[in-house]
Amino acid sequence: MFDFVANAKRWLWEFVELGFVVLLALLLLHLLLGQSAGPYVSSVADNVAKFATGASGGIIGVVLVLAIVYWLLQRGTWRARI
Repeated sequence: MFDFVANAKRWLWEFVELGFVVLLALLLLHLLLGQSAGPYVSSVADNVAKFATGASGGIIGVVLVLAIVYWLLQRGTWRARI
């Protein structure tokens, strides 16, 4: 049972990372091509902009710092220092 939970957790994190990379790629495409990137890319960029302006700057900063620390700990970069 624990193997199933560990496997499911691993697959879910891989899915989240893949979704984040796709989102970043769409934003980069929108930055490079502008409105000629297409309506889907523009709508994704508009939704990200609405979320960024609607959310508090402090909350986004804290979440980003925690995400970077978690990512570094998972990759093993800080394990020798902590």
